[in-house]
Amino acid sequence: MEIIVLSDPAAVGRHAARLIADTLAGKPDPVLGVATGSSPLATYAELAALVHNGLDLSRASAFALDEYVGLAPAHPEAYHSVIHRTVTVPLGLDPARVHVPNGAAADLRAACADYEAAIEAAGGIDVQLLGIGANGHIGFNEPGSSLGSRTRVKTLAPRTRRDNARFFGGEAEAVPVHCLTQGIGTILRAHSVLLVATGESKAAAVAAMVEGPLGAFCPASALQLHERATVVVDEAAASSLRDREYYDFARDNAPKGAFDLD
Repeated sequence: MEIIVLSDPAAVGRHAARLIADTLAGKPDPVLGVATGSSPLATYAELAALVHNGLDLSRASAFALDEYVGLAPAHPEAYHSVIHRTVTVPLGLDPARVHVPNGAAADLRAACADYEAAIEAAGGIDVQLLGIGANGHIGFNEPGSSLGSRTRVKTLAPRTRRDNARFFGGEAEAVPVHCLTQGIGTILRAHSVLLVATGESKAAAVAAMVEGPLGAFCPASALQLHERATVVVDEAAASSLRDREYYDFARDNAPKGAFDLD
């Protein structure tokens, strides 16, 4: 992985947005993988500013990582709604090209298979934006998830439900127990991946992902297997990295284009 440590969340958002824009700009029908949660919001805001200044994403497609099971798509915390508010509208995407797993489907297994097929039909994801949970999850792949898994139904960990309670009036019991999520194997098939993390609460997970052993206990550690994985974090999220000196040296002495996503 390429590790880029920047001063603060705003700098992370600016850098991540530029990496994404540079990757998608040369493609006629680009495909962006989008994440929810707090970490990617600064990146979306910076991408929206780039769109305002001329970046054209009108032909881009987007695929969300996950969705709660049992929430109507119009529920304000259903990821259908969240993605529409934070991605589709600000980035000027065509809503017909924005895809979110169907957590309200009568046949959830079929919905998962259909989602995998839709990603394949789109030609795969050009750049997958990721956050990371405090327990190391990517998407909703909780600790113990298969590193080869595909889109499927998962049970959320109690910690994840507690962390997400802030979106549900502070009530962990209001957070759905189940979700549909792209699997780790699905995420690893993206042409490139870009993970952003900010804040001290993510420091342990970032260190486990980058420097810990590869294993299901920290699902994000699977990104060690990806050919083009970039991690952009702020000082707080980088605070537990042991080999920080090397990451900074590699960044400062990289050949031109070495940190591009594609």
